[in-house]
Amino acid sequence: MKRNRRPAAIFFAAGLVVVLGGIAGLLLTRHSTPAMRPVAAGVGALPAPTGPIVAPPQSEPPKPVAGPVSLTIPLIGVNTKLITLGLDKGGAIQVPGSTTVAGWYTGSPRPGAIGSAIVIGHIDSVSGPGVFYRLTELRRGDDVYVKRADGTTAEFRVTGTQEYLKDHFPTQTVYGPVPDAELRLITCGGAFDNATGHYLSNIVVYATEVK
Repeated sequence: MKRNRRPAAIFFAAGLVVVLGGIAGLLLTRHSTPAMRPVAAGVGALPAPTGPIVAPPQSEPPKPVAGPVSLTIPLIGVNTKLITLGLDKGGAIQVPGSTTVAGWYTGSPRPGAIGSAIVIGHIDSVSGPGVFYRLTELRRGDDVYVKRADGTTAEFRVTGTQEYLKDHFPTQTVYGPVPDAELRLITCGGAFDNATGHYLSNIVVYATEVK
């Protein structure tokens, strides 16, 4: 009987190692760091305006406003230059080629001019957080600053933050004419669909210029 105990013990130990190894593998699988999202996941699908994006003509000619060069949002640590964006071949608004900078859509008013100025940035990528990674933290009353080419700064105050499903993006609400100088900060967000590699929603921060 003693001769049979040693092989049995060996088999038992080997089996225990396999079981423990399997459990360890399962734990590592469940708790491993999730893969970062691909660059601009879903942001490229942002629709372009389909109607007027500026307010109707005022009784007095609007004062000329210099083009934007940088964006600062102290609360969430954003301090980025602003590049210019147009439309892509598919008719959607272009997105920045880098996740570290934001871009101003030139089809919208310059920040500080009457209408909805559109600024777009990425949320994250395979390299890590993007320039608008913390955009959802903004709340009513938070400050946003846009420096312009002539050295002046337009100060905006957040009036609200909204999440919209991409399939129901309210173009008129986001881009439509407004009587004041306003700002829209846009990124992707919400749930992430691993099957398609896209976020299912867009995050839009609304802000109005401080007079």
